[in-house]
Amino acid sequence: MSVKDNFTPDEWFKVMTGPGRAGAAIVAASPSGITGIVAEAQAIAGAIRERVSGSGRTPLLEAMAADLMGTPPDPATLPQGERARNMDEARAQSLEGVRQAVWLVSSKASPEDAAAYRRLLWSVAERTAQAAKEGGFLGIGGEQVSEKERAALEELRGVLGMDGGTGSMTITHETPPVSPDGSGNSP
Repeated sequence: MSVKDNFTPDEWFKVMTGPGRAGAAIVAASPSGITGIVAEAQAIAGAIRERVSGSGRTPLLEAMAADLMGTPPDPATLPQGERARNMDEARAQSLEGVRQAVWLVSSKASPEDAAAYRRLLWSVAERTAQAAKEGGFLGIGGEQVSEKERAALEELRGVLGMDGGTGSMTITHETPPVSPDGSGNSP
C-alpha cells in the first residue's frame, strides 16, 4: 500500500498542487513582468524536481515523484476552483490551498513525510522569491526579494508552522482549515 492510498483523489490533487501554490503565492504577492514570471515558474519547477527526486526521499515524496513522472491527468477530470479576480485573491487562494495541503499531509502521513513536505513547500517559495529582481528597469537596480515577497514568505512561514528564528517546524493545525462554505470541512 502506497502513502498515496491514504488520500482521496481530491485530497491527493491538493497535496500535489501544494508546491505550485506555494510558489504562486509568492508570484502573486509581487508580479515581476513577463521575464520575471518565466524565471519564477522555472524556479518553482526546479525546486519541486530537486526535492522529489533527491536522495533521502520519504514515501510521500516518492509517491509525488511517481505521479509527476507518470501520465498527466486529464484536465477535464481535475477539480475546478474559483478564479481569482486580482492578485490579492490569487495570493489568498494559493495560501489557503497550501494550508489545506499541509493539513492533509499532517493528518494522513507520517511525521517524517509531513516535515519533508513542509521543507518542499518552503524550498519552492524561497526559490521563487529569489528567481527575479523586483523593481528595477531591464534588470538594472531593484532588489532580489521585494518587501511584498518577504511579507508573503512570512505568511507562508506561519501556514507551514515554521519558527521564525530557528527555521524549525511544528504542526500548527490540529483542526482542518475552514472551507469556503465555513463548515470546517476540507473541500
